[in-house]
Amino acid sequence: MAFPLAAAFIALQVIVPTYYAQSTGLSLSIIGALVLLARLADTVTDPLVGYWSDQASSRFGRRKIFIVLAAPLIAVSVWFLFNPPAQVGGGYLLFWTIIIYLGGTLSVVPASAWAAELSDDYNQRSVVTGVRVAFGLAGTLAALLVPAIFGSDDGQDLASVLSLITWLVLITLCISTLWAAWRVPDVATTHLPEHSISAAWQLMKTANPFRQLLVSFLFNAVANAMPATLFLLYVTHVLQVPAQAGVFLFLYFVAAAAAVPFWLAMSRRFGKHRTWSIAMMLACLFFVWTPFLGEQSVFWFYVIVAATGFTTGADLSLPSAINADVIEWDALESGYRRPGLFFALWGTASKLSYALAIGLVFPLLDLAGFSATQPNDDVSLLWLAVLYGGPCILFKLIAVWVMRGYPISASVHADILAKLAASGSQAHGAPAAR
Repeated sequence: MAFPLAAAFIALQVIVPTYYAQSTGLSLSIIGALVLLARLADTVTDPLVGYWSDQASSRFGRRKIFIVLAAPLIAVSVWFLFNPPAQVGGGYLLFWTIIIYLGGTLSVVPASAWAAELSDDYNQRSVVTGVRVAFGLAGTLAALLVPAIFGSDDGQDLASVLSLITWLVLITLCISTLWAAWRVPDVATTHLPEHSISAAWQLMKTANPFRQLLVSFLFNAVANAMPATLFLLYVTHVLQVPAQAGVFLFLYFVAAAAAVPFWLAMSRRFGKHRTWSIAMMLACLFFVWTPFLGEQSVFWFYVIVAATGFTTGADLSLPSAINADVIEWDALESGYRRPGLFFALWGTASKLSYALAIGLVFPLLDLAGFSATQPNDDVSLLWLAVLYGGPCILFKLIAVWVMRGYPISASVHADILAKLAASGSQAHGAPAAR
């Protein structure tokens, strides 16, 4: 399931904004504002879908039904968003962006909770997450191969690239949805408080491991989304090698995929949250050089791409596995199991990060006088280079600072499971003894 979704959303994040800026006449500020609005509207749906998927009861499977219903919605929105007619306006972009986000929510939130329910083992959860990440990276790489192989030398032929990615998404979405519905077990139960929404609000109001993890994840996700949003513009206007954009992206995600086993091994030795913090700090050491590169520095950008891609393997595999562990902490504290709600709030943070990234950097580029279609002066290009790497470092350092002192290690998680088993709360949903 991660394969088609990753292919669709990497295109939505990296290619679609630049394509609409080049081909529709919409300004960077308008595109940024519309995508921000769509993302903000979408953040409302995550808690609702998480709550409904926790509450759902179906012979077919509590999580499966959402994923099956989401597939046609994703397929239709990909078709229209990636293949717009000539002379579309902002309303078209806003509408279909909202629809694809809604379809993604209906699929990703239940699927994430479903994955967490397949095992309660601290390290095996990392493996489950790692496998999902591997297929997601495969989908990302497959989508990025399209511009690398079929894109034009000047990087402008994005319409045909998006058309080919559309078919990649549609075919693999159909296959993976049918396979998941047929083969993957969906039999876990949840135990919920009577007022789940107010309970979620209480969870976010108080200091606890979940809020600590979620805030750190949000800052790091914003850090990753900013250079991703500006990537094509940076490669085209700062490095002036648009034809190599697909190669850069391919290298980045190959490095991320290759790094996943390494970070999983590190997490078994040092703990998931410590390993993740180390990876974020390493990324900062490489991003710090990006504002100083130019058309003579392409080789060094290859080095930075490979290194930051390697650290991204930790971003993709470890935080979700840590989030799955917090579900047992919550069960011990409250007596309830609500993975759908936890991953819904997780999805909200993820979407908000992209909305904040594009809502901030595109208007700032407009303010600096940068144009996606016209020649730019040195000051505008400097702003683009600074926005590409600078904010990423700041947000990652904040994320590391927030994660300091995170309390749930492998031994603590094992103790939580033992207490749950002793109290019987995991089986019956009764409040656990403190």
